[in-house]
Amino acid sequence: MSSVARVTEISAISEKSFEDAVRVGIERAGQTLRGLQSAWIKEQEVQLDKSGGITGYKVNMLITFVLE
Repeated sequence: MSSVARVTEISAISEKSFEDAVRVGIERAGQTLRGLQSAWIKEQEVQLDKSGGITGYKVNMLITFVLE
């Protein structure tokens, strides 16, 4: 049986780590999208405060899910 997938781009931020930002993003996508297949991390970004301290870890990712 053939299947068709769609890809959507999302961003997620964590105060802990890039890995946690990925987890947060995938968990949130799973609340809305069904049939999640994969996630490709497109970009990573560190957010800084005025003194240069890290305030957040941001990932932009492409989520692939199968259409029903």
